Amino acid sequence: MSVISIRQLGKRYVLTHQPRSDTLRDLLMQKIRVLTRWRRQSARASTEEFWALRDVNLDVESGEVIGIIGKNGAGKSTLLKILSRITEPTVGRIEIKGRVASLLEVGTGFHPELSGRENIFLNGAILGMSREEIHRKFDEIVAFAEVERFLDTPVKRYSSGMYVRLAFAVAAHLEPEILIVDEVLAVGDAAFRKKCMGKMQSVASDGRTVLFVSHDVGAVTSLTTRCVLLDQGRVALVGPTDQVVARYLEQDSHSQAVYEAAPRGTDLPQLTRVEVLASEGLGLQAAGKPLELCFDIAHPHPIKGACFSFQIVDQATRPATHAWVHDESQAFARHAGSTRLRCRIPATRLNVGHYALNVYLSEPPGGTVFETLASICPFEVIKLEPPPLWGWRADACVYHEDHSWAIEDLAPSS
Repeated sequence: MSVISIRQLGKRYVLTHQPRSDTLRDLLMQKIRVLTRWRRQSARASTEEFWALRDVNLDVESGEVIGIIGKNGAGKSTLLKILSRITEPTVGRIEIKGRVASLLEVGTGFHPELSGRENIFLNGAILGMSREEIHRKFDEIVAFAEVERFLDTPVKRYSSGMYVRLAFAVAAHLEPEILIVDEVLAVGDAAFRKKCMGKMQSVASDGRTVLFVSHDVGAVTSLTTRCVLLDQGRVALVGPTDQVVARYLEQDSHSQAVYEAAPRGTDLPQLTRVEVLASEGLGLQAAGKPLELCFDIAHPHPIKGACFSFQIVDQATRPATHAWVHDESQAFARHAGSTRLRCRIPATRLNVGHYALNVYLSEPPGGTVFETLASICPFEVIKLEPPPLWGWRADACVYHEDHSWAIEDLAPSS
């Protein structure tokens, strides 16, 4: 039985482009027009339609755990906001059977002036639960979120990690029929992410439905059996998770291997740009040639004991290699500003195939995990030399070890 039915769904935004002010005179005239409400100014502004979603059709069955993946800007968060009734579709129809709890971004559904305790009851009431029902789940929620000491503190004073822990605990424990989780779990530490994954599997085993959006294809693969790939607002593929993930990882293998993120507008450190400088350009790296990787970090405040690392993962998201740098060994991010980290691999020993990066930025172990990016900057490793008799095969191994052979003729045994 379908608990979510989506037909011909579309979401359109109208973008307004104001004319540029290239000179001081232009800027002054623009301000005067705004102050005097000169209507001719509006005529100079141009508009453009942008479809964040278009012609989306999907059925989600009861008890199904379904992943939604795609590049930044593909429409994943827009779709979840429509399903969560945060925004309305422009066209199309959605039928939802059951209560929906969503965890879309830090702070969604919480009132900053209320305490953690009060927000638990507020969210339960929004889901249509009685006070008695919330009381029965209250201790479980608090224990899962690990915020006992701060339960009566206004949530506006919570750290981002505390916010996420409490928000997920509330969403998962108040027994919605449908649980929607966006990339927000990337803010939490590794132990909590593992805890959340276990809880989502438990929710699914109880027959409830989970929609899970993440760039971490490893998490998507382990949690879901069916997946949706969105591309430029349209459904590109729906099917078994392994097939959809393979298509997603191949999508950009021949494009510029670059990740860019707009500033979040918070005081937390953030990776703003990651680039794989492949030897052959256009995301193609020749085996045996040097490989350089660049990571740009914006940090409005100094990072105490900054730790940075990355993994190169294969198409099945298995780590092939791991590199790291710590503030203790090479000082960085000790002052407010931005930092560029460069890593050079003298000779790439990866086997032919498709690869991507997992990137981590944090304080020392036990501290805050500022950012986790999974399966970004896809690139392909190729061999320029002639293949062996059996050809180059991506499934033969992950990397080639340097080696040499010694061959001796031994006397035949009598």
